[in-house]
Amino acid sequence: MKKLILAIVALLALVGCSNGGASKAEESYISGDGAVTYIKSGDRIPAPAISGMTLLGTNYTYSVGKVGIINVWASWCSPCRAEEPALSALATMYPDIEFIGILTRDNPVNAEAFVRKRKVPYPTLIDDAVLIGFRGSLPANAIPSTVLIDKQGNVAARISGAVTVSSLRDLIEKVLAE
Repeated sequence: MKKLILAIVALLALVGCSNGGASKAEESYISGDGAVTYIKSGDRIPAPAISGMTLLGTNYTYSVGKVGIINVWASWCSPCRAEEPALSALATMYPDIEFIGILTRDNPVNAEAFVRKRKVPYPTLIDDAVLIGFRGSLPANAIPSTVLIDKQGNVAARISGAVTVSSLRDLIEKVLAE
C-alpha cells in the first residue's frame, strides 16, 4: 500500500511539472491587444538598421527614404496567421512601401512553408536580433506587432496585436501625408 501511495505521489509530481507540450516560445507568448501608438514627427527616433537573411535565402536591407512596415510574427501564432491576408493585401495596395516580416521564436522551416503556401509578397528576416534596436522607441512588445517607419527612417507608429486593413491603412496614410 505504501508503494502505491508513493507511486501516485510521484506521478502527480511529474504531471504537475508538465507544460502540456507547449514550446518555450509559446509559453512566453504575449498577445497584443490591438493598441495603436502614433508618435508625432518631432518626437521620433531613428529605427535600427534592418537587414539580414530572409526565409527564402536572400539578403535584404531596408533603405531609408521609403515608408517601412515591420511585422513581427511566428507561424504558430494564431493572430499572426489571421492578419497575414491583411498585410499581403496592403503590400499589394502600396507597392512603394517596404513591407518586411521579422520571424521570432519560430522554426524557419515551418515559417518558410507558411510563407510559400500563402504566397506572402514581402521578405521575412530570420534573425530577430534586429528587434533589440527598437528598445528605445516602440519595441515589438507582443506577437504580432507591427511598426511603421517614416521616410526619414524614424519609428512613427506601432500596432500591438493583429492588424486589420483599416487600422494599418489609416496609419500608412497618416505617415505618407507627412
